[in-house]
Amino acid sequence: MTTVLYDLPGPRTRRRHRYFGLAGTVVLLALAGWTLTLLFRTHQFTAAKWTAFTYQGIQELLLTGLGNTLRAFGLAAAGSLLLGGVLAAGRLSAHRPLRWVCTLLVEFFRAMPVLVMIFFIYVALHAEPLVALVSGLTLYNGSVLAEVFRSGVGAVERGQGEAAYALGMRKTQVMVHVLAPQAVRAMLPAIISQLVVALKDTSLGFLITYEEFLHAGKLIASNLDYDLPFIPVVMIVSPIYIGMCMLLSWLATWAARRQRRNPRVEAGEVAAPEPATLRTEDHRAQG
Repeated sequence: MTTVLYDLPGPRTRRRHRYFGLAGTVVLLALAGWTLTLLFRTHQFTAAKWTAFTYQGIQELLLTGLGNTLRAFGLAAAGSLLLGGVLAAGRLSAHRPLRWVCTLLVEFFRAMPVLVMIFFIYVALHAEPLVALVSGLTLYNGSVLAEVFRSGVGAVERGQGEAAYALGMRKTQVMVHVLAPQAVRAMLPAIISQLVVALKDTSLGFLITYEEFLHAGKLIASNLDYDLPFIPVVMIVSPIYIGMCMLLSWLATWAARRQRRNPRVEAGEVAAPEPATLRTEDHRAQG
């Protein structure tokens, strides 16, 4: 038995995959054990190093930083999606000057480092930290998403657009009602991946004194009076960042399932025809 794209693995291949899986599990468990051993040797799990996180002031500082991170990410995500859509529409435009301008903007902002743009907006334009951070993230991620949108629309079968034009639809109608809905399913993983990048890049805000989550952790660690104060802070901040990224991935999976159509069509119950009806139809067929 074969699938559409590849042959199903045989007994040898399945056995080899099982061995590789076991070997990888052993390596990961060894790394985890080695890391925990180092943490215990440096006394990172003693009560003295974790008591500070029970204080209400430190908890409020972390929650405030987390809220500022989510605020910056929400604004940057909305701006990136909007800017990416506008630039992608410009790159797909039939007007050559507009297409050239959008292409130049996409290539420029995609090649420019995010930190350079954030610093330029913050220092040269004297913008507020939140404005500088959101603007830099929007320009970079919006230019990347523009290419994602353009490639997603271009991946749709060409006959779909031609059929829509044959029905008399305008280009905007074809894009909105035919091409874009079909491209969303293919673009969704890349979009979520880029939004995860935007979420992690909000940590650059601490370089321009924006009080986001990493800035709050750095401030807490600098005020602790024991050795290696950054390790407990990292052990708290990192899982929260990982959890937020996993939540975005889960939302992408949920959205993909919502958009996926069920290929199975349940037929309604149809009453069996009476014998007289069958005989009548047979006589008509013979006649």
